[in-house]
Amino acid sequence: MNTALSVLALLAALTALGLQLAPRFRQAPEQVVDVSDLPQDALGLRHEVAALRAEAATALKHLAVVRYDAFEDTGGQLSWSLAILDDHGDGTVLTSIHGRTEARTYAKSISAWRCEQPLSPEESDAVAHARG
Repeated sequence: MNTALSVLALLAALTALGLQLAPRFRQAPEQVVDVSDLPQDALGLRHEVAALRAEAATALKHLAVVRYDAFEDTGGQLSWSLAILDDHGDGTVLTSIHGRTEARTYAKSISAWRCEQPLSPEESDAVAHARG
């Protein structure tokens, strides 16, 4: 029963993450690069590198997971908080609280390394670890 609840909690977390990330993927449609469009000079290449760096800044590459026991009567550190953020500190923190008879999952938006909603100590730790 607990395994089924954990799987459902994980599915809910992944759905929430997908909803958070959907706008990002709609903004950057995949383009086929034509070699003739590439700049031939060093200045043009510098501009291309700068554009790639700017685009990479919005990639979700700061990740951290904090596992813990949410309740005294449970063990195995089955509860977790996962921070998924970009270079600007924008992204989400997902939390799954595993109890003896149920599991709950939460998603909170993070903007500039901060959240409008109160973060649990474990969620704060995940964001801090993701930040480095």
